[in-house]
Amino acid sequence: MAEEKPQSKPDAKPDTKPEGKPEGKPRKRDKEVADTKGKVVFSSAFESRVEEIIGRTGTRGEATQVRVKVLDGRDKNKTIRRNVRGPIQLGDTVMLRETEIEARPLNKAGRGNN
Repeated sequence: MAEEKPQSKPDAKPDTKPEGKPEGKPRKRDKEVADTKGKVVFSSAFESRVEEIIGRTGTRGEATQVRVKVLDGRDKNKTIRRNVRGPIQLGDTVMLRETEIEARPLNKAGRGNN
């Protein structure tokens, strides 16, 4: 008896491309990652100086609310309220990624203290 070859299904598509990264032109993101490998890249930020320490905030007091004066950028000389984590004191320089959003003011009346 002659050996029969298994017939392929007519609706099955043959595998022509290997799995993984498509061949061709590299993506822009891949090129950017390759160019920055081994380099330090900083996002744009605006320098500001701490003018006043308002108080502690956060559920466990882990953040400090401060008033800062923006030293450069579009909102130069603007004074805004921000929440900062970590040690901070008057005169420190804080780098802000954006200067348009301001933190909510601290309410002195806590929970149940009308």
